[in-house]
Amino acid sequence: MFYGWRLVAGLFVILAFSSGLGFYNHAVLIQSLAATGRYTIEVASSAVSVFFVVSGIAGLGLAPLLDRFDVRWIIVPGALLAAFGLWCIGSISETWELYGVYALFGLGFSASGLLPATTLISRWFVIQRARALSIASTGLSVGGMLITPISAYWVGDLGLPRAASFQALLYLLGVVPVTLWLLRSFPADLGLMPDGAAWQETPAAQDGVHFAVAVKDPFFVWFNLSYICLMASQVGAIAHQYGLITQRLPEQWVAIALTVLPLASVIGRLAGGFLLDKLPVQGFTLVMMLAQAFSLGLLSLSETIAGMLLGLAILGITVGNLLMLQPLIIAARYGLRSYSRLFSWANLFSVLGVAAGPGLLGWLFGWSGSYAVPFMVAAGLAGLAGLTFCFCLGSQLEHESVGA
Repeated sequence: MFYGWRLVAGLFVILAFSSGLGFYNHAVLIQSLAATGRYTIEVASSAVSVFFVVSGIAGLGLAPLLDRFDVRWIIVPGALLAAFGLWCIGSISETWELYGVYALFGLGFSASGLLPATTLISRWFVIQRARALSIASTGLSVGGMLITPISAYWVGDLGLPRAASFQALLYLLGVVPVTLWLLRSFPADLGLMPDGAAWQETPAAQDGVHFAVAVKDPFFVWFNLSYICLMASQVGAIAHQYGLITQRLPEQWVAIALTVLPLASVIGRLAGGFLLDKLPVQGFTLVMMLAQAFSLGLLSLSETIAGMLLGLAILGITVGNLLMLQPLIIAARYGLRSYSRLFSWANLFSVLGVAAGPGLLGWLFGWSGSYAVPFMVAAGLAGLAGLTFCFCLGSQLEHESVGA
């Protein structure tokens, strides 16, 4: 069997733990920190914004390191740093400590999360890249579905200090052993040669567009602008879904509702990975953006159990695909020559939206006293992302016309 599929399995596990404890878990941590009485929802939400800003900026420094060093010596220190940040969350009491700890947490998360994972998939796969990325990144949703509820149970049953210690230990156990066992930076690290059968699905590392050329492409500019709006909408909603669910649904439905978004994300991402073998990726991306806008509008207005669950399910499908589509589009358009640098910049722009989303929705909640206004604003941002992506497609058509 092509070793790349073992690498995919390893990345699935790593992303499950890193996302379950470092992405979806923010919805639990925001409420838990506010419940201590030391922080407001707005302050806790802004700390999450610090987390994402730091993770995005860190990616710019990590990208060249991924090209120079064994990926395992990037991910393992990142996991150690993320675990340390998680552990500290349970024992801090000052606002400046909260921001500092979340900054450390974000730095570790960046080194042990999506940037190294997508870089490895792009290096190892061409023919079935979408399928490989869909399977590996499904770990993101599985982490939200299985690990985040455990985190919420620990916080409720044990209190935040002990729960944070267990979360830190779980982060290490889930990421470090699998990284050392299964991950390899390049096929050549295992002696796979270009004329070998295993290399048939593997790209040449130097193929693609130079970084200086790619960053001047209008497509790249519009694409990044659309993802700023998209991720502000998406991550803001994810960070506050726990508050929305507890505000709108009976207590016995809360645990069930928390699994809907990640479960739908798993199903949607796997289906999308297979559909993209036959569908145009840009058109599929636009449909997902508009579907996200619809789901957030539904969540803003719905007061029924059925409406809430449907909105969470549609949102999950879009979350599952849109995060996967960004690296696919970059790799397909620009190749691997400068992939790590290009994706790190694209990720930084996305992180601007990611960082703004939780804080913006938290501020809107404090201003309005309910989640109706925040989620409607999130729906508007997703719609704006779709409109901006249309300009992105327009610039692509113009570029191709000029080239022709």
